[in-house]
Amino acid sequence: MAEILVLGSVNRDLVVHAPRLPLPGETLRGQRFASCLGGKGANQAVAAARLGAQVSLAARVGLMELGEALVAQLQAEGVDTSLVAQPADEAPGVALIVVGAEDGENQIVTVAGSNGSLPLQQVEALPLAGVRWLVAQQELPLASLARAFERARAAGVRVLLNAAPFRAEGAALLPLVDLLVVNRLEAGALLQAGDGAPEGLAQALRAKGPRAVLLSLGADGLVWADESGVRRDPARAVKAVDTVGAGDTLVGALVTALAEGQSVPEALTFAQAAAALAVSRAGVQDAMPSRAEVQALLAIA
Repeated sequence: MAEILVLGSVNRDLVVHAPRLPLPGETLRGQRFASCLGGKGANQAVAAARLGAQVSLAARVGLMELGEALVAQLQAEGVDTSLVAQPADEAPGVALIVVGAEDGENQIVTVAGSNGSLPLQQVEALPLAGVRWLVAQQELPLASLARAFERARAAGVRVLLNAAPFRAEGAALLPLVDLLVVNRLEAGALLQAGDGAPEGLAQALRAKGPRAVLLSLGADGLVWADESGVRRDPARAVKAVDTVGAGDTLVGALVTALAEGQSVPEALTFAQAAAALAVSRAGVQDAMPSRAEVQALLAIA
């Protein structure tokens, strides 16, 4: 079992499926609506747990607006929630998501809610004994993330940062990171370099401090850069139904594989397979695959 601690956000996702993404000022008739557990921290924790990892989530979930139901859903997925603070006078975070049926692309707006107030005291109390990887995103206060990364490094725990959503001040975290995961837009924004060759972007990001960088290119695969060089892996060809949560599935699968001791090539192949399954069906956590499903896909040449 992989020992992973996710420090991240928990949201209530309000998801609307429409024929396509709306233009500015345009009103479309939606096709269906769902309200479900979300947030990048919750998503990555659930993705890893579905794949067999031993996962704890450290978060802050306000109990207003039925926040206790979100915690119960995490527990049902096998995620340890003993480190989740549950303030009674705060509301959980919310994400408003529109998914276009034409290509599965999405638009997302989030409100931080209780995610925006993770105190340093909670970070200082995090138990790190036995943890192999600390996984975080940028939907929490960056000062809290920085302190968590410092504690992790001192304890010999490896740190994965998914630098999403992009925040310019997040660049200060990079020297504390073992593995940085970004998409092309986030990479360009961190480097203030606009577009460029993915291999060059990955190398430039690694020069800012991370020991390794994974640059996700969606349907074009990914680029990995570390001390041994740069490699590019193609994505599995699938029909994209819904891309919301694909990046979180990729992160959860990657850290699971690395924590198990899989080699980098094996871990990348495993993560790409999990992400391919996720984008091929509707939903966020509903689309996240089980270990058996990933293994079945990997068995196909």
